[in-house]
Amino acid sequence: MSSSPTSSSSSDADLGLEALAPMADVVCGVDFIIGTSQMTVSECLQLGRHSVVRLSQTAGSDFDVRVHGVSIAHGEVAVVDDMAAVRISRLTVPSGVGWE
Repeated sequence: MSSSPTSSSSSDADLGLEALAPMADVVCGVDFIIGTSQMTVSECLQLGRHSVVRLSQTAGSDFDVRVHGVSIAHGEVAVVDDMAAVRISRLTVPSGVGWE
């Protein structure tokens, strides 16, 4: 009796989640990188209230979601109940994880 690739992938994913169960309450630092820029020290010293810094990303483009510096997803800004939020648009598998 052979199993379909879908069912084996699903069970492999379930096993991976079960292995992470002991770490379910670990708090992780999550960064939402909306853009990057390069500036000289002189330009940094001139920053003040109402300064505008140009970013390398275009307005409206997805940004990077990182957990402890590792990119895990891409997202976009959303508003929920007048608060800024993130809508995940794409998950990424970190290299070397083995979930490919």
